[in-house]
Amino acid sequence: MQWILKTSEQPPQWFIHLVRKHAPTINGMFASQLLWQRGIKDEAKLTSFINHQLYQPASYQEFGTEILLAVERLIAAGKNNEKIAIWGDFDADGITSTAVLWDGLGEFFTQHQQLTYYIPNRLKESHGLNKSGIDNLASQGYKLIVTCDTGSTNLEEIIYAQNLGIDIIITDHHTLPEQRPPVVAIINPRYLENSHPLYHLSGVAVAYKLVEALYQKLPDIPEKPVTDLLDLVAVGLIADLVQLSGDCRYLAQLGIEKLHSDYKKPERERRRPGIGKLLDLCQKNGDRPTDISFGLGPRINAVSRIYGDASFCVELLTSGDIQHCQQLAIETELANTRRKSLQKDVQTQVTKKLSQLDLSTTSIIVLADAQWPTGILGLVAGQIAQETGKPTILLSTDSSENSPEAPKFARGSARSINSVDLYQLVKEQAHLLHRFGGHPFAAGLSLLVENIPLFTHAINQKLRASLGGIDLSPTIQADLVVTVADLGKDLFLELKILEPCGMGNPIPKLLIKNCWFENAWHRNQKDLQGNAVAYIKAEFDIKDDSTTNPFPGIWWGHYKDELPLGRCDCIAEIDFNSFKKRYEIRLIAIGSVTDTEITTDDQNTLITNIIDWRNQDYSDLIEDSRKSILIMKSCPTQWHDLRMWWKKAIYDQKQLAMAWKNPDQVPPTDIWLTLVGIAKYLSRTNQVVTRVQLLEKLGITDKSLYLGFNALKYLGFMIQRQDTHLQINLPVHCETINYPQNIIDHAVMQFLNAVQEEQFQQEYFATVPLPIIANNIL
Repeated sequence: MQWILKTSEQPPQWFIHLVRKHAPTINGMFASQLLWQRGIKDEAKLTSFINHQLYQPASYQEFGTEILLAVERLIAAGKNNEKIAIWGDFDADGITSTAVLWDGLGEFFTQHQQLTYYIPNRLKESHGLNKSGIDNLASQGYKLIVTCDTGSTNLEEIIYAQNLGIDIIITDHHTLPEQRPPVVAIINPRYLENSHPLYHLSGVAVAYKLVEALYQKLPDIPEKPVTDLLDLVAVGLIADLVQLSGDCRYLAQLGIEKLHSDYKKPERERRRPGIGKLLDLCQKNGDRPTDISFGLGPRINAVSRIYGDASFCVELLTSGDIQHCQQLAIETELANTRRKSLQKDVQTQVTKKLSQLDLSTTSIIVLADAQWPTGILGLVAGQIAQETGKPTILLSTDSSENSPEAPKFARGSARSINSVDLYQLVKEQAHLLHRFGGHPFAAGLSLLVENIPLFTHAINQKLRASLGGIDLSPTIQADLVVTVADLGKDLFLELKILEPCGMGNPIPKLLIKNCWFENAWHRNQKDLQGNAVAYIKAEFDIKDDSTTNPFPGIWWGHYKDELPLGRCDCIAEIDFNSFKKRYEIRLIAIGSVTDTEITTDDQNTLITNIIDWRNQDYSDLIEDSRKSILIMKSCPTQWHDLRMWWKKAIYDQKQLAMAWKNPDQVPPTDIWLTLVGIAKYLSRTNQVVTRVQLLEKLGITDKSLYLGFNALKYLGFMIQRQDTHLQINLPVHCETINYPQNIIDHAVMQFLNAVQEEQFQQEYFATVPLPIIANNIL
């Protein structure tokens, strides 16, 4: 896999100031660079991007007469007491779309009497309308079907429903038919210009716009605000991987706020106890888009993948019955753990089949097997496409439900990569297919088993002809180069202002060079019944030369033995683990250590901006240049310290002067005795001291001082904070814990070792050549 590092274009100072103005709690250097790289280069764009309260959303009226016709037909249905059916889909976007219409239209029509919903069975039916489902609704007297996340291309089924006296309103976001279908209304953002802020709406957001329009037309009827639906909108939007720009980003931001605020309430007060229980089970709290993309979304999708029928998910998302929702959430969680196990099994089998293919002559991977469950083929196809850089189609040829005389059909899923419009390629082979549907990056299809070889040859030939020699090698793009010292809360908060991330605004990928892993381990996950799941994750600490402090991380789907033993480069994402209350990285890819990408010109430019005044008297040199030079007097103990000064110099538009001297090293044992002496003096005189005073007196850093305090506590000292000062006491008249001598000795030794390490680092930074400094700062 080829790694690509985005061109690091330094944003101008006015833009960095602007980012800090809108996000005053962050440093802004990394965030400014990313925002600038992603085309957000003026105040108007930046303002609406960071602060959704200042964004001006588009009106539902942008859908023109189609949405007005839909509202008129719904009002007529209400006046005539007609029965209405919501026809949804079985993935997360389809389920949340159904839930939005169920709750939203439920404010106007009596649920279960005048209003119902229908979710196709993933394992027995396909996406979209089907005749047997229409027959079922017709037999119950339904006169209007409102689709969500589906239906745009179901021309035959639409005409069939019309002949049975059923009108259809389509709300969808998938590929458009060549001609407008004969429906009451079709609300699909793909009719808009691709630059329109509504163009990328997913199915759930389109459904929300229809409800919003009905609320506007009949404002006195609803008892609940339409904004109560926004949490469902956020779940569907983010789970469906649509481009999070324009109104998509705006609705996702509002929805995440709504999701988190509901989760924070006591269980009995939550509007959606089912979502709350799901968040509990996946150890999330609903304030991050990743809580949806890695938590709620996969769990909702898993139900239809495993059970086929996902209808109960609508109850899970909309019911107020706490006990019932808890049971449904547990069923959903068990489906997800089963999905993980099946996915791992099928991926192993697919990888084995891949070894028998000549990938150098294969443009589109097409594989089939009778044992593969159709429900998880899309997930595995996506994984294979990412790993190989080739569009992938996986098919199940299981025909056990068919009679021996019936034709044998294969059903499966397709996933694309590298901007290849896979839907169009599949569509051009329609004469070989039974059914198909989808969009450019994902499609579903079925065909006669006997047609698989011909289909494989034809679609490969078509893509080869359209590529014209273009390389489809898999790539992964890194956004920023960081060190382990950069990882942590500050970096996380910087990158968080880009959220919600998704297509068009991906989660920032961090390149960490020349690093290594320690304390690695892995375990199989267990389901709620205690059964092991064949899906693992490795946990580890990552380190590099920038700091002595390790940083935790995880690698999903991998064993610890897959981590390299020596130094390497890696690409990762930074995250906050709300369950463990820690910041960590999520490992994406590992590669061998590469030669430095810094050119001689880069080094020379940087060296001219660093002044080396180490171990010399610079008083005569500074008189004429105080305003243009930033002086660093304290000798650093890690690259992170120096890098922060360098970034400050860039921000202030100054040269950085390294003006520290080789410090006079005091033996660590003497520093320890000095600390004990100070503690006794402060205890005896009842005086206070500041942290800075202690650091200057002892000549150590915060890390060593913390270990020193820890050792003092084992000696019986009490250390208390009073505003900006510290008070150290040695209690005499109250009981204290007498720690064993070996524990005290261990604590003191930790302090001595830390001081010794700092002194070694200071000696290094006092003499290291300037070119090496330049190479490590960049």
